[in-house]
Amino acid sequence: MSEKTNNGTTLLFGREFTTLDLWIVTETVHRFPNLSQTELANTICENLQWVAPNGRNKVESCIQLLEKLNLEGKIKLPEKQKPGNKTSRRVVPTAKTDAPVDIMCSLADVGVELKPVLSKSEVNLWNQYVERYHILGYRQPFGAHQRYFILSRDERYLGCILFSAAAWALEARDKWIGWTQTDRSKRLNLVVNNTRFLIFPWVHVKNLASKSLSLAVSRISYDWQSRYGYSPVLLETFVDPEEYRGTCYKAANWILLGETAGRGRMDRRKQYLSTPKHIYVYPLHRDFRAILGGESGDAQ
Repeated sequence: MSEKTNNGTTLLFGREFTTLDLWIVTETVHRFPNLSQTELANTICENLQWVAPNGRNKVESCIQLLEKLNLEGKIKLPEKQKPGNKTSRRVVPTAKTDAPVDIMCSLADVGVELKPVLSKSEVNLWNQYVERYHILGYRQPFGAHQRYFILSRDERYLGCILFSAAAWALEARDKWIGWTQTDRSKRLNLVVNNTRFLIFPWVHVKNLASKSLSLAVSRISYDWQSRYGYSPVLLETFVDPEEYRGTCYKAANWILLGETAGRGRMDRRKQYLSTPKHIYVYPLHRDFRAILGGESGDAQ
């Protein structure tokens, strides 16, 4: 059931939705037609910070919303997967990701390069490392994405990086770009989010993190163009200030824009609390604002 509130939002399944919130829901279904209903619900919950007090995504409520919109003809949901056809996406780390001896040396001595992760076996290994050692664990990336291994000169694994879809609506970023809602809906794909960055806990190499980010910046446009046929013009990332200081991003010349809201946009009852994150961005093109605003077609 739904009802209009005094502030112009719509109350649906225990949450107040703005017009933009509902657009994000329908656009997510439109952009990712091959995802299951559960995967769609998790993606929407993450974008809208629709979580329970324990921090878990409110997947069941979101699926109810999707079914309502489907019945109203506003979206077309994929068929529910039959139990026998359901494929588990749970990542279970193996002995391949056990910690080796500590690596303690200078950046010049270890050497560093980024290796795009493309083969099935390497993707599986990357997933295991991130599930085991990243504070947020592994989550299936949706849409366009690119994994990297950080390697030493002698091909030892030093860490992992992931770039994937940008946040749907981010007030500080959108104001900084000068985006209208229409501009954002047309060209959000040209912004890419660094959603995972991990230096393994046994690796102690000064300036390795900032060097790895610089290497990623120098090659992400080429790799994205080769894989997806277009180049991003802006990178973004979120840093939890309760866990990290963002030192490596600052050292790699990323720009600190401000903070995320830290809660759902219409959270009068404080039901959707999360930790505010610092927002960092890195322009990949000198005319990124013109491109993102539709004033230039040059995104190469």
